[in-house]
Amino acid sequence: MNSDLEIARAATLRPIQQIADRLGIPEQAVEPYGRYKAKIALDFIDGLESRPDGALVLVTGISPTPAGEGKTTTTVGLGDALNRIGKRAAICLREPSLGPSFGMKGGAAGGGYAQVVPMEQINLHFTGDFHAITSANNLLAAMIDNSIYWGNPLGIDARRISWRRCLDMNDRALRSITGSLGGVANGFPREDGFDISVASEVMAVFCLARDLADLQARLGRMIVAQTRDGKNITAADLKADGAMSVLLKDAVAPNLVQTLEGSPALVHGGPFANIAHGCNSVMATRLGLKLADVVVTEAGFGADLGGEKFLDIKCRSAGLKPACAVVVATVRALKMHGGVARSALGPEDVEAVRRGTANLRRHVENLQKFGLPVVVAVNHFTSDTEAEFAAIKDAMAAIGSEAISCTHWADGGAGAEALARAVVAQIEAGEAAYQPLYPLELKLADKIRRIAEEIYRAGEISVPDAVARKLKSFEDAGFGDVPVCIAKTQYSFSADAGVMGAPTGHVLPVREVRLSAGAGFVVAICGDVMTMPGLPRVPAAEAIHLREDGEIEGLF
Repeated sequence: MNSDLEIARAATLRPIQQIADRLGIPEQAVEPYGRYKAKIALDFIDGLESRPDGALVLVTGISPTPAGEGKTTTTVGLGDALNRIGKRAAICLREPSLGPSFGMKGGAAGGGYAQVVPMEQINLHFTGDFHAITSANNLLAAMIDNSIYWGNPLGIDARRISWRRCLDMNDRALRSITGSLGGVANGFPREDGFDISVASEVMAVFCLARDLADLQARLGRMIVAQTRDGKNITAADLKADGAMSVLLKDAVAPNLVQTLEGSPALVHGGPFANIAHGCNSVMATRLGLKLADVVVTEAGFGADLGGEKFLDIKCRSAGLKPACAVVVATVRALKMHGGVARSALGPEDVEAVRRGTANLRRHVENLQKFGLPVVVAVNHFTSDTEAEFAAIKDAMAAIGSEAISCTHWADGGAGAEALARAVVAQIEAGEAAYQPLYPLELKLADKIRRIAEEIYRAGEISVPDAVARKLKSFEDAGFGDVPVCIAKTQYSFSADAGVMGAPTGHVLPVREVRLSAGAGFVVAICGDVMTMPGLPRVPAAEAIHLREDGEIEGLF
């Protein structure tokens, strides 16, 4: 059987204007980046404001396992299937980060016959958006140290600099560093560190901004340091927001690519969901909603992370009201949640699947708390049996959700038509009544507690005194009425990556909190999750190389 890369490479891609035509985007609004990818002009987007919105469908998943779930693959397959059954559908995805592409995960553009292409370019430098975000982040970092070097006119306390440099790569050696060594000419030595670019607040601002003016305003509000008497210093105080906006001016325009079947795909922005808010850009989503009958979008990792943040942060900020949610699962992954080792997933084990549905059931029930109808997509593997699927179907029927077996990996959009019809039925029923999980008036610690108890089913949260004082300082500074973005392991409802299934009564330990004033939320870092990942023992990069003919091997 051909690999994902071989399938993508064998595809006949359509010129990007043909893809734009499917959404009614005129040639003058299409800014090509080669033959098969383009940016959509901002002035064209501005002119769409009065158009009605299409229906928004969220695709999310169970707690991920090494067995694989195929959330992006299902997003692509569903978009293709909707187009096959006569809907004008667009897909909105995040851009892949180089960190996981060369680390553990590999590429992130779907798989099999449900991919977005050109896959290699999307997984590498694409249109340069992440490089622009990294440059804007690090320009601000340089301007902070430069201001201190030239007399420190803003009175920045070097011990209270919160802004970190970033890099779009997994590099644990940069988590904590000492900078400005080497003498007077290099500035004042201080402790510093790097985050991965997808965890930068610039990425969050980029993805939540409605337009260029909103982008610059949000950049300016970002808090980077404090003075000795506790006064906040912002990017605007440093007069960095204008130059940062210039670096991001072209990047902020949404990217248009295509699926293997020629469905339009807007791939733009890419915050991680375990350490950031996990959703593609508001600008791309809103563009899709103005041009398509149905927009299928994905939130990162499980519904407890990307899904919750999509609904509590992105939808609330952008005024979006999703019509339906799809939760992706596999028989293999549910077996792992049911206690089966990865090496023993092949043989039929209905009881293990039944036990594993506890994880799926919790994700579905959680999404129902937001007022959304939920359809379950079971991404089919050849080793699955009818009895195993029946166990999933019965478990979902008991909580008012339909489970549908999908073969889009092997069959493309044709393999997800039943899923597409179920989603359309939910949209047309009009029963969605979206509401966030918590009101913004709650105290910050109470918002964290609400998510922990309602979504993770924790018994309590652990907030050290230093963290509690910091939360209070955020509230005293006028930032109490913002959502919270919890940085936590993706592998478990708890903060312990080894606890699978559906644990209850555990404690969520809040290790650190950070204020993202420009993005408009507070980040709560829980357990041992890192904002700068490291490479695994055998990084994917070791298998990536160029053939003699210049083609890439090993990327996916």
